[in-house]
Amino acid sequence: MRVLLVGAGGVGTAITKIASRRPFFEHMVVADYDLSRAEAAVAALGEAETRFSAARIDASDQAAVTALLAEQRCDVLVNATDPRFVMPLFQAALAAGANYLDMAMSLSHPHPEQPHELCGVKLGDAQFEQAGAWEKAERLALVGMGVEPGLSDVFARYAADELFDDIEEIGIRDGANLTVEGYDFAPSFSIWTTIEECLNPPVVYEADRGWFTTAPFSEPEVFDFPEGIGPVECVNVEHEEVLLVPRWVDAKRVTFKYGLGDDFIAKLKTLHALGLDRTEPLTVNSDRGPVKVSPRDVVAAALPDPAGLGDRMHGKTCAGTWVKGVKDGKPREVYLYHVVDNQWSMREYGSQAVVWQTAINPVIALELIAAGVWTGAGILGPEAFAPKPFLDLLVEYGSPWGRREQ
Repeated sequence: MRVLLVGAGGVGTAITKIASRRPFFEHMVVADYDLSRAEAAVAALGEAETRFSAARIDASDQAAVTALLAEQRCDVLVNATDPRFVMPLFQAALAAGANYLDMAMSLSHPHPEQPHELCGVKLGDAQFEQAGAWEKAERLALVGMGVEPGLSDVFARYAADELFDDIEEIGIRDGANLTVEGYDFAPSFSIWTTIEECLNPPVVYEADRGWFTTAPFSEPEVFDFPEGIGPVECVNVEHEEVLLVPRWVDAKRVTFKYGLGDDFIAKLKTLHALGLDRTEPLTVNSDRGPVKVSPRDVVAAALPDPAGLGDRMHGKTCAGTWVKGVKDGKPREVYLYHVVDNQWSMREYGSQAVVWQTAINPVIALELIAAGVWTGAGILGPEAFAPKPFLDLLVEYGSPWGRREQ
């Protein structure tokens, strides 16, 4: 397997660190708009690691990405950029005859008249519209293969296959007790993506109603997270699992709730009230004359890079899937989860917990594809594949998952 990894930020760099310990691939090209970031990611692996090289690429330039895939003879493109670049990278992979893997899907657009009741353009719609072309080309687009979405979807399929006869609800529940020294506000993941997820109308799925939306931060509940994290208030957030899980797993209801906290929610609401969550460029007067800038890009530039916060970060992060249903005629509730301690991920890999937890899952998926364990054509989510080989490899990679009867 030859891999083109696009994006050498926190998650992309963590992918290189994890993959360097595995023998399943021949070469990985690490490409970024900032060549120095790609070169730094490769250099950090040491001179003895010769399976990696660095390249400069503009992720929005579909033709250039297609050419790089062909030049480097890559079998698969791994997208470790933010969701703005999903479609050009997705289309470049198809044009080059390569497989494709991402951790976040194409962007949504709220319903123009009833944004908190009806879906407009849903996450991933632009990708699923091209399913026929991928099937015809006999190429695989594995979408939503991070931790959430990704591992959470694997848990959903595992629960359906192994733990339940009938499922009433699948609820992804994400929480943490992470703190960052020296900052009043320092998100542990891309603020651009966090704003997108948290301020868009959340999607809920119900079998008798289909997909519909609610208001941001709706249906608050306190969820008790394992391994010392404890109770965290979680609210509805837009996320890919709600759009993916019902395509392959039978459940009467699917939700995604994120433990944000009152302070974080208040800051996001303030950004929205001020229009600083907008992506459309504004004209700003400067010493060099008028310039066009995206308010959201300004917010991202003003905050610390999440990838560089590991040394100041303390605590654990938990990603998991809560499932309620029936097994052998009896009610059952189970929480399948994966916890990463920041102190451990920094010591073992030099990556902070949230980006490392995201990065391990695409590497495992690549290994399963390389081995022919996960196969398919078209646009498939993690739920479309056998879950046990994935979960077994997660343990082999040294990061076990857990199960708690509720």
